[in-house]
Amino acid sequence: MNEGPRSRRAARRARQRRRRRNTALGLTAGLLAVAGAVYLVAGRGGGPADTADAAPSHGAAVPAGTAAPAGAPAGGATPTHRSEPPGTITLAFAGDVHFTERTAARLDVDPALGPMTTVLSAADFSMVNLESAITDRGVPQPKKYHFRTSPQALDALRRSGVDAVTMANNHSVDYGAQGLADSIDAKHHAPIPVVGIGADETEAYRPYVTTVNGVRLAVVAASQVYDITNENWRAGPGKPGIASALDRPRLLKAVRDARAQADVVVVYLHWGTEGQSCPGPEQKSIAADLSAAGATAVVGTHAHVMLGSGMLGHTYVAYGFGNFLWYGSSPYPHSDETGVTTLTITHGRVAKAVFSPAVVDGQGVPQPRSGTAGQAVTDRWAGLRACTGLTAAP
Repeated sequence: MNEGPRSRRAARRARQRRRRRNTALGLTAGLLAVAGAVYLVAGRGGGPADTADAAPSHGAAVPAGTAAPAGAPAGGATPTHRSEPPGTITLAFAGDVHFTERTAARLDVDPALGPMTTVLSAADFSMVNLESAITDRGVPQPKKYHFRTSPQALDALRRSGVDAVTMANNHSVDYGAQGLADSIDAKHHAPIPVVGIGADETEAYRPYVTTVNGVRLAVVAASQVYDITNENWRAGPGKPGIASALDRPRLLKAVRDARAQADVVVVYLHWGTEGQSCPGPEQKSIAADLSAAGATAVVGTHAHVMLGSGMLGHTYVAYGFGNFLWYGSSPYPHSDETGVTTLTITHGRVAKAVFSPAVVDGQGVPQPRSGTAGQAVTDRWAGLRACTGLTAAP
């Protein structure tokens, strides 16, 4: 009979199919293991820095005259190594930065931000406010102060451990339409993301989005300062300019849209009144609205002095970081006191806030303070919370 041989052939083919299937499963498992290991080591994903969805690119800067260690990436940065568990990220923020007058020469110094680079580089993501137009052309606007720098500033900040900058401030359009066009072009070719400014309102309000350690992060920026920049150079449909917090519905929509695609949403504002170390009602009002819209943290600058910080419900609010890399002395008490605030965020909630004190020196560079001097700056910073209505951060 023919049944026997056919059954044996069928059994042999079945065994061969099982062996091929098992081999394929083994190869797939191996590839998944390798991919998982790479992800855990990298702790982040994304594309180039000039896209809306990119990964931070910073590392600890190598001091001038020091050779980068073997295997270090180009640009003088050394690799960073993650220590946080999955679902946890650290974010570092500092205040206003200039490359003009006494700080202009910092463009040729590594790291441009001096020793505070160490604190910025230690975080997964760090950010400052670039209080300047990026241009060597244009017409000075009818205002008292005018600031500008070259595109080299963005690379200098990258080498100082900064992962993104905001240009939504009252000096980003100090040189009119030509200066604004140059700044936007510099943004489009920048080595790090630039937020809060764009060729139209869509670009200006668009968040920078990245994934770090499995956490989706979005950053939005805008200016609440009412001045000639916000009056004449506010981005609109088909109109270049800055993102304005004075158009509150538009900003809140940007934050809600960011929240829909991210686990953590940071809003970096230019706000407050120069020289005043307590937030005004307009700051408190918009902080509450941004918190309700889903912001994890609302932070900012402009007053040239530090303001208080703490928790507004589940939202961390820092009303003012003060000057950081600063072109000259501000005529306000304690205007040279500054620092870096580092937030640890776990599963979308602020779990820890750490302040690293510093003082702006005679060359405009923030210098870390420790011991009694550092404690004095930290104590004054902590005391500024008294007039904010905020509660202490974890």
